[in-house]
Amino acid sequence: MNKNMGVIDRTIRIAVALVCFGLIAMNVVTGTLAIILGILGVVFILTSLISWCPLYAPFKLSTCKTKQV
Repeated sequence: MNKNMGVIDRTIRIAVALVCFGLIAMNVVTGTLAIILGILGVVFILTSLISWCPLYAPFKLSTCKTKQV
């Protein structure tokens, strides 16, 4: 599994996940929306940690900088 996420992409995903968790913690969102945002936050954190997004793979997208030799 090759990395397909760059640093900026990972940083944005972590920030969005933290916002989702913050909204849940402050009871701004509740119920089904809170569950959906929680799952989205977990997915964003996990994909950021492994630097690989499964949705990028079928489209052969990559936000990684390529090393020039």
